[in-house]
Amino acid sequence: MIEIAGEGLTALINPFGAELSHLRDAAGNELMTDADPAYWTGRAPLLFPIVGALNGGVYRHEGKQYALPQHGFARRRSFALLDQAPNRARFRLTDDEATRAVYPFAFALDADFAIEGATLTIAITVANRGDTEMPASFGFHPAFAWPLPYGAPREAHAITFDADEPDALRRVEGGTILPETFPSPLDGRTLHLADDLFTHDALIWDHLRSRSVTYGAAQGPRLEIAFPDTRLLGIWTKPGARFVCIEPWHGLADPQGFTSELRDKPWIEHFAPGESRTYTMMVTLRG
Repeated sequence: MIEIAGEGLTALINPFGAELSHLRDAAGNELMTDADPAYWTGRAPLLFPIVGALNGGVYRHEGKQYALPQHGFARRRSFALLDQAPNRARFRLTDDEATRAVYPFAFALDADFAIEGATLTIAITVANRGDTEMPASFGFHPAFAWPLPYGAPREAHAITFDADEPDALRRVEGGTILPETFPSPLDGRTLHLADDLFTHDALIWDHLRSRSVTYGAAQGPRLEIAFPDTRLLGIWTKPGARFVCIEPWHGLADPQGFTSELRDKPWIEHFAPGESRTYTMMVTLRG
């Protein structure tokens, strides 16, 4: 684990997947999932080069068919540590023979972590290092402790959006996106967390107006999660688990029955040769 720290937070990052594995406040309280294997052992995987699942587990590019697991391969690859200081660290994953066998593009995926005060900033830069257009998606998948370690019960926790979100939601079934939409469970701008919200998997906002949410109980410290560069949001847990995932995405699982080329996938990004884009998530502990 690579440890970085500031005045208000300490983070531990696993170079395998460049995954944020622990986030603790100044008193040492854990703000991330306990990764109970009865539910889910993930902590905060980076989703690249796809978000979600592919229809049938495969995609098509220039007439050829390739297989990728749900959320891509970055979370199952070791990143190189490029730079480290007491309050920051930088990691990089680049293409190799194994990645090109399933994703035939030259890329670099940089993961920068930095703590200033009580804010952790994670900046992910996707770069096309090849000479052809590269279709790709990226998403964050952090799992925060539910309940947070400040004494309030699970049922007192909620997620509040920073803007009105009047649109209906998307859901997945069998890993792919259903064609119909579903009524929003928001109470104004607030999602009151309860296990039965997640009986049918994640809640997905695909017309997101908010650029941040606040998570926690009314009494006690809360987390503000800001995502200025992503346009979709998934919220997910498994009923009974001691975590809730707040997932800023720029990408989405395949629609049901999707068989077109990867470049035509809804919400896919297109990177010109030499182009790079950065996606940022900031987690701030508000006392």
